[in-house]
Amino acid sequence: MGVKAMLPSYELGFYALTLTCAVVYSGSGIFEASRDSMNRKAFRDGIKPGWHYFGRKMDVADFEWVMWFTSFRNFIIFALSGHVLFAKICSMIMPQHRAVVYLLYGLLAVLGSMGLVYLMIVLSHCVILYSVSLAKQKWLCYVAGLCCLASFKMEPFSSWQSGFVTGAFDLQDVLFYGGSGFTIMRCISFALESCERKEGIYSIFDLLKYNFYLPFFFFGPVMTFDRFHAQVSTRELRRKDDEMRSIRVHAVLHVGAIIAVDVFFHFFYILTLPSDLKFVNRLSDWSLAGLAYSNLVYDWVKAAVMFGVINTIARLDHLDPPQPPKCITMLYVFAETHFDRGINDWLCKYVYDHIGENHDNVVKELMATVSTFAITTLWLGPCEIVYIWSICNCFGLNFELWVQKFFQREPFAKMEAKMSEAMSRRIRAVFGAANFWAIVLYNILALNSLEFALLVTKRLLLTGFPVSTLSIWFITYCGVQLIKERERALAIEEEKHDKAKEE
Repeated sequence: MGVKAMLPSYELGFYALTLTCAVVYSGSGIFEASRDSMNRKAFRDGIKPGWHYFGRKMDVADFEWVMWFTSFRNFIIFALSGHVLFAKICSMIMPQHRAVVYLLYGLLAVLGSMGLVYLMIVLSHCVILYSVSLAKQKWLCYVAGLCCLASFKMEPFSSWQSGFVTGAFDLQDVLFYGGSGFTIMRCISFALESCERKEGIYSIFDLLKYNFYLPFFFFGPVMTFDRFHAQVSTRELRRKDDEMRSIRVHAVLHVGAIIAVDVFFHFFYILTLPSDLKFVNRLSDWSLAGLAYSNLVYDWVKAAVMFGVINTIARLDHLDPPQPPKCITMLYVFAETHFDRGINDWLCKYVYDHIGENHDNVVKELMATVSTFAITTLWLGPCEIVYIWSICNCFGLNFELWVQKFFQREPFAKMEAKMSEAMSRRIRAVFGAANFWAIVLYNILALNSLEFALLVTKRLLLTGFPVSTLSIWFITYCGVQLIKERERALAIEEEKHDKAKEE
């Protein structure tokens, strides 16, 4: 059935009211738990003094978020401000050479922050993968690239390379592995695109310009080489109508998101609470479900802020970078679940879509997902929790296709054809609600811990059955219907836009 199936407005209003009441009820439980646990000894490391005048402490359990706004803050402001300044001057004076200016500034920033030895390590990997790309053999590029990635993600090669970098400061490990990992992904993209080029090869200078673009260097996102090369080689720099206004609006939204998260962390300790399983086990099923869901939403907000700030800089440089990830609240399909759209685009182009093709063949889809998650496991760093996360999400992605294929067979296809579009949408939303919680449970494995994920699963599916299980399923069903309504509105708007273009 089509995505444009309508539901009565009163039904959608009921769904919205029900979902709002459930979120408020669950949130109140988390708020009370946060207030009551503020002075617990077990939470001493995760909760630090905050707004004394409100009588609230702050959740500081997330290392990344704290790092960005303490030790890394000055580096971000100084390095990116310098990049924006030099990029603006270059785009005004000699736009045809702006890629060279990006390269020089990026090299100097990496040299100044990490030292000469680190720069030489990164350059050596660039030279290795460039040399491999000269053979124009894709399989060789994959093998060499994944071996280079493994040298930064697996022991003892990882420690051996990091041991060359002398000196120590708070961010050394973060910048070392971040810059190294993204460098390899960019080099693989360069090598594969070089293999695709029919006439001649790209120069190593093109690879260096691509890799050392500073906004993307340490934390991504990964823009595939073909897109970056085409955009950065454009000599006529023109902005779309209202583009600067859009950039300013997005910048203000990112600042607003940062402030909102700071406020949120003073009243809801969603990151510290899961660390004490005995305390969390005393929460109601509703609060526990809200806590698991909140962790995923926060991780999306964190990714959206980080990539949003970087993307704003890139858009000022006349680039069209990968967009921030789709909000987890708007997801009920495994195929759209990702927190880094750059890596997702990379994996889809070079692995998932390449092997899976149209994604309608069960065997090819299995091969594509296994290959994709094998590379993702290597990218994240192989360990027990990553293995479990990869297996669960790989199963979820394939299970979606299996279920879809199963219900396309007789007599189910004939039964659905006899239904109204609205009824078909309702039945599909029931399955979408179950899928939504599968996505939540599979991903809190990586965001929290295996123990917390097992506790949530046990409470929602076993000890909470049938009242909590079915009621939370129904609330999620209401949310999925609202998501589908938004998708319907977007589809209609897109259709109108296409018709206007044709006319």
